[in-house]
Amino acid sequence: MTGEQVENGRDDMLIDGLEPKQNHNVEISEAFNSNYLRTYYAKLFPYADMFKWMSYGNDGRHPGCDQSYFGRREFSFTLENEIYLRFQSFNSIAELEKAIKEKCPFKIDIGAVYSVEPAKREAYSQADGFKPVERELIFDIDISDYDDVRFCCSGANVCPKCWPLMTVAIKVIDTALRDDFGFNHILWVYSGRRGVHCWVCDGKARRLNNEQRAAIADYLHVYKGNENSQKKVSLMGPLHPLLARSYTEVLKDFFEDKFLYSQELFSDEERYEKILEMIPEESVTSELRGKWLDNKRSRDDINIARWGLVKQQLLSGKHKALGIRRCVEEIVFSFTYPRLDMGVSKHMNHLLKAPFCVHPKTGHVCIPIDPNHCEEFDPSTVPTLSTLLEELNRGGLRSEGEDELENTSLGKSIRYFRSSFLRPLLKSCKEEIESFYAAKTQQTKNSLSW
Repeated sequence: MTGEQVENGRDDMLIDGLEPKQNHNVEISEAFNSNYLRTYYAKLFPYADMFKWMSYGNDGRHPGCDQSYFGRREFSFTLENEIYLRFQSFNSIAELEKAIKEKCPFKIDIGAVYSVEPAKREAYSQADGFKPVERELIFDIDISDYDDVRFCCSGANVCPKCWPLMTVAIKVIDTALRDDFGFNHILWVYSGRRGVHCWVCDGKARRLNNEQRAAIADYLHVYKGNENSQKKVSLMGPLHPLLARSYTEVLKDFFEDKFLYSQELFSDEERYEKILEMIPEESVTSELRGKWLDNKRSRDDINIARWGLVKQQLLSGKHKALGIRRCVEEIVFSFTYPRLDMGVSKHMNHLLKAPFCVHPKTGHVCIPIDPNHCEEFDPSTVPTLSTLLEELNRGGLRSEGEDELENTSLGKSIRYFRSSFLRPLLKSCKEEIESFYAAKTQQTKNSLSW
């Protein structure tokens, strides 16, 4: 079965990384093969942690638990040779672990929690009884979407010069989700190759409908237009508090202190002409070109000198129109503001790659990223399948189970996942379940007292 022949028969189910009507021959890294992957699934994949996360406290230890919750979650497996298995569902950690070890999926995607077990959907589809009822609020940000403003790499390639765009995205979006929406349980994950994924796991986030998800995504969305649009960011009137905070706390300093240098935005005519195209007044751009020629012998870095002249020209008092003065901010936003895959965030039924998968094109494990220290994250140092196997081999027979994991470079990521994300999340879930159960019990008592 090919990628075009996804089992479900519905065209509204979306898989992360799968684009229709394209050739999906997977490029496999030399550091990745099915034998390595089987060993990884046998010894290192954190089944128990994933089960606890996806259960959200519904572990059967409290009378208020929903015993069917985990079993209604959809998992999707991408097997070798691009074989897709949709609507996989499991009623226990043992079933999940057995299926992964037997099928050895090259990729695991996580979908929504449905009204009934996905495996039994055929019995309900005609009556519209099979529908998503809960799903994390998710975001997908790919470095390839910045190809028009980065000049060191293109496509899925990344380097230390352009990866900081992902760091900026994490800082801006994480702050907005916490400060503007009050979300607390947020997991950032390296996609394994070209970007980052965000999972917002608070109960109120998981229960959002599609319209509410779209509203949040639109709130965070600034970059618009397409490759043929000269102006992709238009800022009207006073800056919204989200944008003002993002600009002053993150974007401005990053653009001026790092991105100007790393991408040499004003040292090449093709690059600086892209910036001049964002200025609507021809008289302003002509004057800037003349001043740049006069300043060719400046002792300052050419990128800093020319950007300084842009700001001086646009922000001078002689330009009364707000649109001209606003161009400085629009340029910074165009180059640095997060670019979201909007479809991923707006629909409950979108599938997203599971954390701790191994990306077949790089061999990298999809590990969590600490948003408080995201500037320290370096994708080139992420554990790979081959290095983890080497670490296991060096450990030999000296350790088993949890100790075996601790002796690998994956141990640090698992510890962070547990301590900073999973434990606070499960504590909150337990409190929510107990509170809901107590309210329901009291309601029952009140009705009986009549």
